[in-house]
Amino acid sequence: MATDDLRRVVLDASLDLIEEQGLGALSMREVARRAGVSHQAPYHYFQDREGILAAIAMEGFTQLHAAMHRVAEKESDPVERLNAIGRAYVTFAARHPAHFKIMFRSELVAVERHAALHEEAEGAFAFVTSIVREAVESSGARRVSDPLPFAIAAWSLVHGASTLLLEGKLDQHFGSRPAKRLKGALAAVEAFGELLRGA
Repeated sequence: MATDDLRRVVLDASLDLIEEQGLGALSMREVARRAGVSHQAPYHYFQDREGILAAIAMEGFTQLHAAMHRVAEKESDPVERLNAIGRAYVTFAARHPAHFKIMFRSELVAVERHAALHEEAEGAFAFVTSIVREAVESSGARRVSDPLPFAIAAWSLVHGASTLLLEGKLDQHFGSRPAKRLKGALAAVEAFGELLRGA
């Protein structure tokens, strides 16, 4: 098996383990057993458990950043662009729950210790900040000298909706069907854009 293929097998085994049994079940030995490789094989690619988690987080931020770029490019209206990246964020969380749960857990992965991961995470947030600035200014509400508070507000909304969705907290409002829960979370995200239009 090629080196890249074996690394992928280890990562996929880790993701499956997290999704099925939670983060507490992740260990180098268990990942090796599940991947069908020797106990030492994961160490050829990852120094330790955090190394695996950092690789998963990196993959998550790369995919999320790309997804937000794709949907943003399709929208010319700044508020619709903001809504689009918000929907992309929540949809990513719904489709990649294991990635999502790791990406923002600093007690699991110290982002500052992983330069490439830190750069990717910062790049994704900078992109969101630029979209938020355009949306707020286009609404006519105000000229934005510092977009950070608005970016944090938008991020809090989409991250909160994503977390509520993954933790099953939306069931009582939207039912137990995954598609209906996702639809409800996406509607909540779009409310931010509607508030901007109202402003």
